[in-house]
Amino acid sequence: MAQTITEKVVQAHAVGLEDGAEVLAGDMVTVRPKHVMTHDNTGAVLPKFRTIGADRVADPGQPVFALDHNVQDRTEANLEKYSMIEAFAREQGIVFHPAGAGIGHQLMIENGFVHPGALVVASDSHSNMYGAVGAVGTPVVRTDAAAIWATGVTWWQVPRTVKVVLEGKLRPGVTGKDVIITLCGLYTSGEVLNAAVEFHGPGVATLSMDDRMTVSNMTTEWGALVGWFGYDEITAHYLRGRAAMLEMLEIEGRLTGEMIAGWDANPPLPDDGAGYAAEITFDLGRVSPHVAGPDTVGVMRSVSDFAKERKPVHKAYLLSCVNSRLDDLAQAADVLRDKHVADGVELYIAAASESVQIEAEARGIWGNLIAAGARPLPPGCGACIGLGVGLLEAGEVGISATNRNFKGRMGSRDAEAYLASPAIVAASALAGFITGPDDLGSSLPEYRFTDLGWTPPAREVAILDGFPDHMEGRALLLPVDNLNTDGIYGKDVTYIDNLTPDEMAGYAMANYDPAFQEIAADGDVIVAGRNFGTGSSREQAATALKYRGITMVIAASFSQTYLRNAFNNAFICIESTALSDAVREAFAREAETGAKSIPAGDLAVNFRRAVATWNGIEYTLSPVGPAAQELVLAGGLEALTRERL
Repeated sequence: MAQTITEKVVQAHAVGLEDGAEVLAGDMVTVRPKHVMTHDNTGAVLPKFRTIGADRVADPGQPVFALDHNVQDRTEANLEKYSMIEAFAREQGIVFHPAGAGIGHQLMIENGFVHPGALVVASDSHSNMYGAVGAVGTPVVRTDAAAIWATGVTWWQVPRTVKVVLEGKLRPGVTGKDVIITLCGLYTSGEVLNAAVEFHGPGVATLSMDDRMTVSNMTTEWGALVGWFGYDEITAHYLRGRAAMLEMLEIEGRLTGEMIAGWDANPPLPDDGAGYAAEITFDLGRVSPHVAGPDTVGVMRSVSDFAKERKPVHKAYLLSCVNSRLDDLAQAADVLRDKHVADGVELYIAAASESVQIEAEARGIWGNLIAAGARPLPPGCGACIGLGVGLLEAGEVGISATNRNFKGRMGSRDAEAYLASPAIVAASALAGFITGPDDLGSSLPEYRFTDLGWTPPAREVAILDGFPDHMEGRALLLPVDNLNTDGIYGKDVTYIDNLTPDEMAGYAMANYDPAFQEIAADGDVIVAGRNFGTGSSREQAATALKYRGITMVIAASFSQTYLRNAFNNAFICIESTALSDAVREAFAREAETGAKSIPAGDLAVNFRRAVATWNGIEYTLSPVGPAAQELVLAGGLEALTRERL
């Protein structure tokens, strides 16, 4: 069967597949990633690694450490943590990048760890960026990272794929940041939520590598799990430059001319006739500079409109893994050359890596920024994630070339944060209000989305010894989309670590529906809407339902973090848009009265056939394959990892 690029890459990195098995979207597969990157959260992964009984990393060449988040913190506690991480890396023989070397995602690509056709993961949500050079990059949670250290493998559910066809060419003054801001602001109805995105079409060849990195990076904010660009001459040219740099540094074997010649001859590509869930056609020539925000990437306005409003700016930022590479800094420096930021405006800059800063200094770019009044920070994340100096204070407005503008992320919850391209950030810092260096109008590409009617292919699932063929229970409908983890398990108890399972069960769904505890019964199967479990990464949002006696959750779709936390704790979650829609439609009148937890009759799940039967009708489910069954039978990922050890 024809495969998308994500299906092909996962197939190549899969472990334990039956002979002849083909990986398709919806499958849960055990995978051996080429690399796993952890940053400051290495300090949190370490206790998990030791708790599962490991003392040696299975493959020291697989993990990569990069300290990048809290690099401005010189307190004794943080320095001790950094020293502990470095000592562990030295003891295990793991590549270690100290604070100041740069942001982990940038280092992964520029130092040759990311290859076309490779599966590369990180315990950070912006791992999507690796797709810029033809890899499948995707995030994992900390438990996954510990399991990979210990055994080399973890599990992943292969997402559906949406094809994005890029037409035309960007006009001068329009950048990759404008492209992804426009995609995030134009397609806001979950079109790519938890999907892999493949970029195709003649417009791809017109985008620079820096533009591709920006777009791939922010597919995270768009809701995707992968943002992939195909291998072409731009990719090859970039990789040749990186290979030459590594050779000069006498780092052998990580990225070589021979490897690049192999990709030239046989580039990783999806198969003709691959099964796509949807297709988007996007005209680059219609993109104009836009600003996202405040508080969300789903709202945008043209810079032209903002300039007329003269929205005041107090702080401006050129930093983060999305927009602090050489081209980004050069665009800002061109705007600011021989000028100075406005009185009352603070402009902060931090390069994506030490090598980017060195090159920017050599070309005079860094000096131009400093001369214009920019305040330099060490290469790292810093203000992008609300750490270090320069945070937004109450009542302030920030314009930022970063990737997220959630309320309170960059400082006070009473501040406003807007996202834009480096040139717009520089022009706004110069003027003292949100504006661009030129008025390029307010044009937008037409909304062109085609749902191709994809559903998981019906096929028999192999059942492991001890795992049931089927389960039955009462359906309990929660008629809501985007049910977040705070609704499932409230923040007031999230950080109370000494609650028993029974006590945790008593808090399940308390914020969503106070009546849930009386209505729910042991053995119930929750049926819910789209993006179930969105929000924070708290594991208790999965375990509390399990302790409450809920057998499983069947939802139209899940937050990927929630899904990983659930199976990592042996709690079954299955996707079925058709079943979710059918049950919600049948009980629409009850939902309209305000009922939030609605008993919805008997439900039977057949795991072998990957179908559910409700009200006499069968509905296709995402398969609970052997990799997922293994997690449930073992009692979760930590227990399974102990078994493997």
